[in-house]
Amino acid sequence: MRIEPTGEQHPAAARTEGGEPSHDEQPPPPPPTSRGRRKWWLVGAAVVLVVLLGVTAALPYVSNRLGLPWAPNAPKGDEPQPVAVTRDLEGPPDSAPSPTANGVTQALSGLTNNPALGSLTGSIIDPANGTALWEQDAGKLITPASTTKVLTAAAALLALDHGKQLTTKVVEGSEPGTVVLVAGGDVTLSSLPDGEDSVYQGAAHLDDLVAQVKEATGGDVSQVQLDLSAFSGPTSAEGWAPEDAPSTYMAPVEPAMLDGGRSKPDDDTSMRSGKPAQDLAQQLASRLGAQVSGTATTTAPQGARVLGEVASAPLTELVDTFLSISDNLLADAIARQVAIAEGEEPSFEGASRAMLTVLRDNGFDVDGVELSDASGLSLRNKVSAKLLADVLSVAAAPDGKGDARTAKLRPLLGGLPVAGGSGTLASRYTEGTATEGRGWVRAKTGTIPSDGINTLAGLVLDTDGRVLVFALMTEGSQTEAGRAGLDTITATLRGCGCG
Repeated sequence: MRIEPTGEQHPAAARTEGGEPSHDEQPPPPPPTSRGRRKWWLVGAAVVLVVLLGVTAALPYVSNRLGLPWAPNAPKGDEPQPVAVTRDLEGPPDSAPSPTANGVTQALSGLTNNPALGSLTGSIIDPANGTALWEQDAGKLITPASTTKVLTAAAALLALDHGKQLTTKVVEGSEPGTVVLVAGGDVTLSSLPDGEDSVYQGAAHLDDLVAQVKEATGGDVSQVQLDLSAFSGPTSAEGWAPEDAPSTYMAPVEPAMLDGGRSKPDDDTSMRSGKPAQDLAQQLASRLGAQVSGTATTTAPQGARVLGEVASAPLTELVDTFLSISDNLLADAIARQVAIAEGEEPSFEGASRAMLTVLRDNGFDVDGVELSDASGLSLRNKVSAKLLADVLSVAAAPDGKGDARTAKLRPLLGGLPVAGGSGTLASRYTEGTATEGRGWVRAKTGTIPSDGINTLAGLVLDTDGRVLVFALMTEGSQTEAGRAGLDTITATLRGCGCG
């Protein structure tokens, strides 16, 4: 009774009597054009933007103040055209008034006690100086839902090389004609032909791997085996419901699969497989004209000759993806890489320990925090609004503060959905005061309707040119009215002029 197909709500809570997901709960369609891989070393260079997705209202033009990687939103005309812009790496002008705690409190008066929000906890911070401008039970530990992914992204960006790619390779087996697919943790490998994008744009393609193997073997392959030793432990986490995997929002967490286990590679909400690694083995065998071995799972011979190898998109793009579309599987897979880097077992438990270790070692207060997964599906996760806001505040801090963590965490901000424009916020901020936040708010969403959980963590550029960071978490809230309430609060921050 939780988590929708986007990772935000269980389908049962969004189905009509006919059993199909209700139209208003469907996530936005994937962008119609390919997104080139982000090259963060080009920050400051001109970039070309095309208005994507069906945004019905014009989105405001956003400058990249404080060095934030916010792609400016060009107003949407009748026929959207590419807009050449240059990233602005300057902070707000010295004359810009600083927001004050009193100003923020007055601006939010009457909004934070909205009954639809149930019990609200939250934190609002000025990342320019780290000042807390508003707090309400900010240290209380509650279920964060998919805003857990903010912590997953932070741990990955702090612990791993930003250019890291996950490999899938095929090596010679111990018997003639046998090959072993060695999983490397890439759940984005595409089943589509080269040149076609799945949900995971920039993913490696199985066809490429097959072509390499055929060239290396002369096509003499009769048996395919799998080495899945890259991950360990159960394929589902404590705190998940039995129906969570497989579902339209999650597959069993295995270290190799096609298209995140989706039945339709380009449809984010299509049903996932209950045996995704085995499906990959079958596809590989079929394309090689071979069969899957009766003992499909094995350990590749040490030092075996590599017959083919493909690599995922870089880490920063993978993080961008799991934040933007709230991809549960990808978040949990990336957390396994953090576990490996920290010397932990690549399991749910190992990844959870590793994430907390990385955050603690980087100065974040994780006392009392509990994690059972990295996606936010687990009801056992307990996180505070203060921790989420603190992480985002460091990510959004001015470069001149000299905090080495900021450069590492900066890419996290680029993956946050844009209010009214992208990802899980594309269909929100549509009514009343909330519309003022369209294009100006970027935030990670989280919803578990069965427990009245609504969360939102991100940042907003106010009318004075100041960036404000926020983390808002509710318990016992109404699903739709609660979301709208959080949207209104954050949109109000946009226009508050809280000096």
